[in-house]
Amino acid sequence: MELRQLRYFIAVAEELHFTRAAERLHIGQPPLSHAIQVLEADVGAQLFERSKRWVRLTEAGKLFLADARRILALSEQASETARRAQRGEAGELRIGFTFSTPLTPLFATVINRYRRQFPAVSLTLHEMATLPQIEALAQRELDLGFIRPTDGPAPAGVKLAVLRQDPLIAVLPTGLPLARKKAISISELADHPFVMYPQNAGTGIYPQIFRLCRAAGFVPRIGQVAGEASTIIGLVAAGCGVSVLPSSFDRIRMDGVCYRPILDAGASTSLLLAQRAGENAPLAAAFVALATAAAGE
Repeated sequence: MELRQLRYFIAVAEELHFTRAAERLHIGQPPLSHAIQVLEADVGAQLFERSKRWVRLTEAGKLFLADARRILALSEQASETARRAQRGEAGELRIGFTFSTPLTPLFATVINRYRRQFPAVSLTLHEMATLPQIEALAQRELDLGFIRPTDGPAPAGVKLAVLRQDPLIAVLPTGLPLARKKAISISELADHPFVMYPQNAGTGIYPQIFRLCRAAGFVPRIGQVAGEASTIIGLVAAGCGVSVLPSSFDRIRMDGVCYRPILDAGASTSLLLAQRAGENAPLAAAFVALATAAAGE
């Protein structure tokens, strides 16, 4: 059974006249009559009663008409859904984001704006560190990722767009003498233990802290590790050490902790939007265009 046959059947059922139905379909009457006969044979039921003066739907034809209309409507809906997906207006988009990303106003702006502009797209958001996001992109488990720079060159097979630059800040216990300064140098942290993400957490900030410290002439002494930024900040407040985080985390207010700018060159990090290189899927392309436009405002 073909959709064309259903369209022919519906035209005859609505006109109850083969000549008028043929004119409506812009075909000849004999091909239309033959098509209906073939359809009835395929269905295994008589759909029309015919005489020289009239055409009527049988009971089977009346029931078949309702289903035929639904099938054609679903066909049109499926076609429109495919066209909308091709335009980047429908489907599912899987997006990763680092722990600090939701604290940046840009993230909320982009997600809210995208939802309003593309309400038929289902956004699935996954909180993941940078390196797991890159792996998920390679495995096609993510379509896009908000990430921080990795240690070394850009990962193979990943295309990056820079959205914004975030300064790095020192996270200090308020009782520390350094906390009385308005800004500090990394070298001033040399004698203090660091509270950091675990090395295997896959965050971009971990290797960057080591680079900054080595450039300042020392290797950071890790006193405590924690998998969540809020936990790191809480441990600093508890006097377990100091830390360095992207400035977006200064929105987390906690008794016993303060944030200070870092004066060293290179004490900043980028927020990047990552996607698989060589691909231009409409859904991802529409999101990237919206995000880069918002970042440029």
